[in-house]
Amino acid sequence: MIYHVIVSFGRGKEYPYKLSEADLAESSPEEARRWFDKEFADLKCEPTNPMGKVLIIDKILNIARVGGEQRFIDGKTWATQFIRYTALALGRDTIRVDVEAMNIGY
Repeated sequence: MIYHVIVSFGRGKEYPYKLSEADLAESSPEEARRWFDKEFADLKCEPTNPMGKVLIIDKILNIARVGGEQRFIDGKTWATQFIRYTALALGRDTIRVDVEAMNIGY
């Protein structure tokens, strides 16, 4: 299976990635959740839910927003980890992370 993850920061600012099952084989959904927990704390992201509960989708969106577009332009290790862990955490073969609209689509 091929996984497609697109991170969008608005019109004309889309960063598509393709991953194979082999790209995901060395990691697990639990590892992905731990990575998102750590990045959420390290980047000092704020919960968007007034009740304080933070869903994995909220973490993904906030980490992409706070981490910034430049990390995806550079396409280095951080962006690759973000993409791989997004695919693992959500378990979908096609994912669109729309940072501008703060929405994730499948």
